[in-house]
Amino acid sequence: MTAVQLNAMNTQLWQNIGAIADDESLMKRLSRYVARLVKAKDDPTLMTKEEFYAKIEKGEEDYKQGRCTRLLPGESVTDMLRRSGYDV
Repeated sequence: MTAVQLNAMNTQLWQNIGAIADDESLMKRLSRYVARLVKAKDDPTLMTKEEFYAKIEKGEEDYKQGRCTRLLPGESVTDMLRRSGYDV
């Protein structure tokens, strides 16, 4: 996006906010929507449904190929992670 396009978009955004600024109900809705946008932007784990199912399928395939680590009887998750080479 060019600087001119960005500036035009910012101008339009502020004009639209100004148009609803006197309506408390609309401002509350806008505030909630913006908060959701910020949360979605900051969430590094956010993925599409397709990406999610692709990860599930890859995990199932890895399991079938034996590329997995099992929790041994009586072993804690921390112990299993250490055994797998993680620095916990």
